[in-house]
Amino acid sequence: MVIKVFLASSSGSTAIKKKQQDVVAFLEALKVDYTPLDIACNEENRMWMRKNVPEENKPANGIPLPPQIFNEESYCGDYDTFFNAKEDNSVYSFLGLPPPPGSKEALQADRAHIVENGTHTEETNAEGNVDESTEVPMTERNGEAHAEKEQAQAADGQEEDGGDADDEEDEVAEDEEEAVEETDEQAHAEEDEEQEEEDLQSEEEEEAE
Repeated sequence: MVIKVFLASSSGSTAIKKKQQDVVAFLEALKVDYTPLDIACNEENRMWMRKNVPEENKPANGIPLPPQIFNEESYCGDYDTFFNAKEDNSVYSFLGLPPPPGSKEALQADRAHIVENGTHTEETNAEGNVDESTEVPMTERNGEAHAEKEQAQAADGQEEDGGDADDEEDEVAEDEEEAVEETDEQAHAEEDEEQEEEDLQSEEEEEAE
């Protein structure tokens, strides 16, 4: 993949010159290989650039101004979109390039991947220590354990409810036994009274004779 930067070497605009210098200097600082294409001295370059900049990215007069950036035939953007990508540490994404390991953009992508998937991969910093900046929050890492704890508590609650039901059943059984005992006592008392009455009648009959 070749990064193409369309420039105007003989532009009379100070603003355009400064924007071109900013883009080129930043690409060189990132060690990104690019090909500068001059539209001031090459009519083909100027025509190709104007033709391949999407209509929605062209200014009101329809003539795009340099610098314009492409990845092969794919349009990346102009200076303003490049500047925004630089501020967001997303220049490699803007250029359609994979960020090199260890770059800010690569670290941001790793963190986004961790948050999205809920996983944790330890990274080490320059001193060889675990980089806590990429660590998944404790609430996310303990989410599964917390859910298991809640399930266990719910199960304990059900067991306690079951224990209460068993206690109620025992109380009902005791009440039934007491009722039976009271009924038996009343029956015995009635039998005793009947026996006493029979004895009295027998004694009265004997005395009468």
